[in-house]
Amino acid sequence: MPIYEYRCLDCGKKFEVLHLSPGEIHPPECKYCQSGNVQKLISRIRVMRSEESRLESLLDPTMMGGLDEKDPKSLAKWMKRMGKEMGEEVSDEEIEQVIEDAASGTDAEESEK
Repeated sequence: MPIYEYRCLDCGKKFEVLHLSPGEIHPPECKYCQSGNVQKLISRIRVMRSEESRLESLLDPTMMGGLDEKDPKSLAKWMKRMGKEMGEEVSDEEIEQVIEDAASGTDAEESEK
């Protein structure tokens, strides 16, 4: 049972439609303004990966590409990418704390205390 995403060309809003049978797939009416002037969108997909697969991708040397450990912005971007790869969002506050600790020479364990 596919779910398709549409955008109304009259009111501009996006909406989803669950099609219960393959023969039913046709442009629906907008849920907001009931216009038939809609456009089918290409929806984003999400691929589920195992923890092993995520860890293997972290070993890829290209994951370190563009990392300048002396540049806080570069370090922050890398930390966010690593967090996303592991399925954990890293907050800006956590990143700032790590960068401050690194600049001051403070150990991460000391900082947590």
